[in-house]
Amino acid sequence: MHEISNQEFARFQDFILKEAGITLSATKKALVSGRLDKRLRHFKLANYSDYLRLLDSGQEPAERQHAVDLLTTNETYFFREASHFALLTERAQRARERGQALRVWSAACSSGEEPYSIAMVLADVLGESGWEVLGSDICTKVLARARVGHYPESRATQLPDALRRRYCLKGQGPQAGTMLVDRSLRQRVQFEQINLNKPLPALAPFDLIFLRNVMIYFNTETKRQVVARLAKQLKPDGLLLIGHSETLNDISDTLKPLRPSVYRKD
Repeated sequence: MHEISNQEFARFQDFILKEAGITLSATKKALVSGRLDKRLRHFKLANYSDYLRLLDSGQEPAERQHAVDLLTTNETYFFREASHFALLTERAQRARERGQALRVWSAACSSGEEPYSIAMVLADVLGESGWEVLGSDICTKVLARARVGHYPESRATQLPDALRRRYCLKGQGPQAGTMLVDRSLRQRVQFEQINLNKPLPALAPFDLIFLRNVMIYFNTETKRQVVARLAKQLKPDGLLLIGHSETLNDISDTLKPLRPSVYRKD
């Protein structure tokens, strides 16, 4: 494996901060070299400085996105943090009683477990119509996996059995130990590449936005900018759900705490 110098690592820290708003700590040096070493071998480059020059040269325009994909951490599972899905169920039931539609955005959705979990709840409560789910991520590789909807069963230990039976197909034979989200549900979830660290595309307003376990990678100023962008995408009374280890203290005046990890737009 190619060794990475402190100076080269610092340049990759700057690269991913500018591209994705992610702050890489000094402890991530081995992660960077481990994930990018194969790109050096692919291009037959002698060192990471040569790879950085390639990224900056524009000779391989798709390579910048490839580097972002490799440096973005993606780890998730179905029905992560059950209290948020209980709250989603409450909101869906209220929407049904009022005859209202519900739009939910899973921002930084990784490989799709979160938006499919959201879709299962909405389909269970609201039926076949009256709801929309958008899943987005900066990483094109995980979005490709999300659209397929094929997962190891180990990702679904928190998935309620009734929803698993209704919305997932159990793998047989060579696919044993895996599950596939049913086509009818997959077709209801839209996936789009969105960089939260850049101006957002035109989107209709949402009732709930999930942005969980992501801001731990952002510095304070990036958090403020990202939350400000997302707050503009929320309807009045809309909710932003973040990870239980995260907070918006001193980050936003627009969103008010409703309960731990849940913020409401007035």
